[in-house]
Amino acid sequence: MSDWNTQTITEFRANEGRVGGPFEGAPIVLLHHLGRKSGREYVNPTMYLAHETDPDIIYVFATKSGAPTNPDWYINLTTTGHATIERGTETYDVTVHEVTGPDRDRIYAEQARRYPGFAEYERRTAGVRTIPVLELKHT
Repeated sequence: MSDWNTQTITEFRANEGRVGGPFEGAPIVLLHHLGRKSGREYVNPTMYLAHETDPDIIYVFATKSGAPTNPDWYINLTTTGHATIERGTETYDVTVHEVTGPDRDRIYAEQARRYPGFAEYERRTAGVRTIPVLELKHT
């Protein structure tokens, strides 16, 4: 796990789900998932977007900071179809569903409107890959 991830996870847990620095005020969750090859548990911090009306649904974005490939956590989550997340002070299981088509585009556009870095990630991946959007629903 990278030093950035380790520091972010520590700060998240020490501050009831809040972190500072460039992500101060941004909604963050910790994604717990099993490696599809190793079977090892991993934890990745990532920003999310809450569903407009359903408090049991959030969306996460497999940006990998605009890299040409999807992050491993995306592949692990879509392979198993479930995960555990830490959101604020709560930890709970979620089902994972990939959002596609116009719904994906609408959700991603809203995240990019709120956080312009996401528009930059999309610009970097244009013509290479479409950044996946995953729906995580409390079970």
